[in-house]
Amino acid sequence: MILTDIPIGAWTVAIAFDALDSMNARRQLRIGADAAVAFGLAGAVGAAATGLTDWQDIDPPARRIGLAHGLLNVASVALFGSSLVMRRRGNRATGRGLAALGYAVSVAAAQLGGNLVYDQKIGVDHAAPERLPSEFTAVLPESDLGEGEPVRAEHNGTPILLVRRGSQIFALAETCSHLGGPLSEGKLDGDVIQCPWHGSRFSIRDGHVVDGPAVHPQPCLEARIQSGQIEVRKSNCGILKTDPIQAGKEPERRTGTTG
Repeated sequence: MILTDIPIGAWTVAIAFDALDSMNARRQLRIGADAAVAFGLAGAVGAAATGLTDWQDIDPPARRIGLAHGLLNVASVALFGSSLVMRRRGNRATGRGLAALGYAVSVAAAQLGGNLVYDQKIGVDHAAPERLPSEFTAVLPESDLGEGEPVRAEHNGTPILLVRRGSQIFALAETCSHLGGPLSEGKLDGDVIQCPWHGSRFSIRDGHVVDGPAVHPQPCLEARIQSGQIEVRKSNCGILKTDPIQAGKEPERRTGTTG
């Protein structure tokens, strides 16, 4: 469930209870409607904080759509807040009217929110783990991977980040999960790679988020060397021991975090 489901769901319940109360006045319906309005307002605060964080990092035209989305949400919160005040003052008819108007505005905001998610891909995982190879696939000659240098490789157009640390090779999805930045162009600081676009930082050992704004980890791949080629496949995390390598034998491979 996403945070926006909380206010939308609560306010839908409030509108339903208001409709039933207008047809068959019952104290339980009024209490339920008021509680649902208040619960939706509380949930809207958390949703607004998350939305503001995402909006600060996006570019036009998504930024303009996000601004309109945010302003509509502010308007709906103001209307539902006013509705709650009217209800507590005993003016239920006005309270129901304000809630209905607020709900209409929130539906319009949700339409723009859907555009941001489904059309502009805001707030979704951009790393596309489903496009990474499920079987070992050669992506780069071993000689092309220098020490401590982020390098971009590809598998069928899907970019893969490779980093050599001494006798270990780390592999992650190269496209930043936040908004699709190229991690191979980012700064490597120890075992952490920083996205050059918005500053999200990920561990190259297992892809976990060290620092936001990203919330999704980078998919991690298992790696090995075969016939002078670095091969990768989807895995929880792969750390490769590159020496010694004997003909016809896979190099020693360890999965997980090592010291």
